[in-house]
Amino acid sequence: MDGHNKEANPTAEHIVQIDPTVECIIQMFPEEFLRNLARKTGFIKRIRKIDPVTFFWVLILGFGVDFLRSIRALERCYETEANIKLSDGALYDRFTPELVVFLRECVLHAIEFQAQQQSRALGEKLNGFKDIIIQDSTIIRLHESLADLWPATRSKRVAAGVKVSCVVSAVADGVKSVKLFPERTSEIKTLRIGPWVKDRILLIDLGFFKYGIFDKIEKYHGCFVSRLKSNANPTIVTLNQKCRGNTISVEGKKLKDVLPHLKRGVLDVMVEVKFKRRKYRGKRTTVTKLLALW
Repeated sequence: MDGHNKEANPTAEHIVQIDPTVECIIQMFPEEFLRNLARKTGFIKRIRKIDPVTFFWVLILGFGVDFLRSIRALERCYETEANIKLSDGALYDRFTPELVVFLRECVLHAIEFQAQQQSRALGEKLNGFKDIIIQDSTIIRLHESLADLWPATRSKRVAAGVKVSCVVSAVADGVKSVKLFPERTSEIKTLRIGPWVKDRILLIDLGFFKYGIFDKIEKYHGCFVSRLKSNANPTIVTLNQKCRGNTISVEGKKLKDVLPHLKRGVLDVMVEVKFKRRKYRGKRTTVTKLLALW
């Protein structure tokens, strides 16, 4: 078979399938968008040897996949991809405040792009809700030179870090918002409850467990799902699901008094909790709430 026929009839070895995630990222950042944004932010004034598109992909994929730890390693990667030879420091000189602005705009663009994609529909059992939202945080370590600005916690040496708080949407299938906090910020202070929770289910971890938070979610006509803290001991009011056979009475009893005697696989009950709201005009009111527990 000659070379022409090989090109017209590619074998399986020549067929390259692009990962759907990579394809989505490529769609987010077309070449024209990157070049226009580079000029707009001042990152690139005149395109010579450093092409903003190649620079962007080498920087993003270099740190995200190959974990290139040095500027020189990135420079070698750029030379390979662009098929050129750079002078010493040519790439290093591109790490400027304008690059920071350029990358920040790229992140914002990616979040907006993801939010505008075709929405997913919730299942039939969740027809009454608009979305399922997940709130969580993670710690990202920074260079130690940033320790004065973003000090780390529980570190035996000088270190820096930030807490990244994300709100993820099941319907949008992606991140809805990203916020940065000092690492020492408690989880509960990264969650801001407002009208956005209406008709939505908020999935939260134990770091956000607080009856006052649950009260605010209900105030804005939202719902939530959370694990129960080990020291919580609410009063059982009613039984939602009865089990066959000999069952013990649980109504009116504290949860911790009932759990050791249970043999059923699922405990589905309504519980009563009492807590005090924050001070308003110098007064704190005690509130009683009914919550579903299973």
